[in-house]
Amino acid sequence: MAQFVDWDLASATAGALSKSGPAVSYEEAMQVVSQLRELTDEAAGHVAAYTGLTSQVEVPAVRVVDRKDWAAVNIAGLRQVISPLVTRLSGDRQPGAVADAIGSRVTGVQAGTVLAYLSGRVLGQYEVFSGEPGQLLLNAPNIVEVERKLDADPRDFRLWVCLHEVTHRTQFTAVPWMRGYFLGEVQAFTDASQAGAEHILERLRRGVATLSDALRDPESRASVLDIVQTPAQKAVLDRLTALMTLLEGHAEFVMDGVGPEVIPSVESIRAKFNRRREGGNPLEMAIRRLLGIEVKMRQYAEGRKFVHGVVERVGMSGFNKIFESPLTLPRLDELGDPDAWVARVHGGVAAG
Repeated sequence: MAQFVDWDLASATAGALSKSGPAVSYEEAMQVVSQLRELTDEAAGHVAAYTGLTSQVEVPAVRVVDRKDWAAVNIAGLRQVISPLVTRLSGDRQPGAVADAIGSRVTGVQAGTVLAYLSGRVLGQYEVFSGEPGQLLLNAPNIVEVERKLDADPRDFRLWVCLHEVTHRTQFTAVPWMRGYFLGEVQAFTDASQAGAEHILERLRRGVATLSDALRDPESRASVLDIVQTPAQKAVLDRLTALMTLLEGHAEFVMDGVGPEVIPSVESIRAKFNRRREGGNPLEMAIRRLLGIEVKMRQYAEGRKFVHGVVERVGMSGFNKIFESPLTLPRLDELGDPDAWVARVHGGVAAG
């Protein structure tokens, strides 16, 4: 069986390249972990009360991680998703032991490099690849580092982060079909290629290499979207973009709705954090563009505006019809036109 990535090497590379976190004492570290767990529970109550969404499955406890742990969890999750896809694509064909070994090791180093970079940026994540229903991760070193850079009240900032990430957890646990739908679209993206299996794997390898190269060359203008080559893949990508814009915008909307009631310094935190999102040195800006983080930043704003527009028209319970089935999710062209979604799903009836 062909091996796309040397996952052990990817994990070792990510661990070796991940930067150490901010300086904290053992007692401080334990306090941060304990408080993040407490604030996750507090945020869950706020999110449920505000959204009207409650978990339909057993919710795993939050996992507070450091940068190396974050990278390791994501590598394990990607391995569980990508390896079966490679097996299905390649069947029993062997590309040659030497070529396979060299290719998988190169890709392993490249994947580890990318994850090491992201491990120093991500504050939290609802990781859906590793298993049903997914698991909430909070990256403690990054949270502490950012709150210090923003000169934010630690408890306020940590609760603010928890509100966002717990909303993502709620989206997947209150909507049991969401994870399967998302993973199904990822598989559909691969299925939609018109090329042979070897060409698919080569394009995927090239995509990983493009990300890795950008860490060294901020002038690169390549994009991971270069692997999108067929109309069918573009259609899947449009659906995934619409979904991620909705989920990110919903989380931002909930943060902004709950925050003023429970976080005294929320306005200051939001203003400082938005400036941090927009800033960065040229290398960081290039990486953000290449990894799709620039797109993600636009998704925050576009998605929040869509959610606000729908809630304004049909109320929160009316908005929650969006989670009834994949058919009620917004289409890409509806994200800029809440009236179109309301007309399609509610028949144009607005709340009084």
